[in-house]
Amino acid sequence: MARSTLTAQLPYRTETVWAVVTDLEDTVWRSDLHRVEVPSPTAFIEYDNQGHATHFTVTDSQPPYRWTFTMEGGAFVGQWTGEFQPVAAGVRLTFTEEISPKRWWMALFLPVYLRRQQRRYLADLRRALAHRAGGSLDNGFPAR
Repeated sequence: MARSTLTAQLPYRTETVWAVVTDLEDTVWRSDLHRVEVPSPTAFIEYDNQGHATHFTVTDSQPPYRWTFTMEGGAFVGQWTGEFQPVAAGVRLTFTEEISPKRWWMALFLPVYLRRQQRRYLADLRRALAHRAGGSLDNGFPAR
């Protein structure tokens, strides 16, 4: 099993970041995805740009503070937890992902793969939030 935790602080309201992360209808901001299907309120399927499907089942949802789901792809099974903590200057995100490979030899690549995926996701999220804020400093907080 591989585990990776990414922590970042963003200058946006917790509710705004929660809305972007959990909106499964608007995922155009995700550079790693081709499309998402939502067969039920607690399940969704992401298709990456190569067409590989990953199935997700939401196991805990406490808007706008915590979102947890299990996931299973062709090569792995795992769990993801997103924690959204309000702080004075915005929100502190903690994303923890744990995955186990279905093939033993893939364990060699998992730590690097997880870190790369999490960095890419955070970069995409930052761009999406900046775009929604109009590309300006208007992030919902008073000017300093």
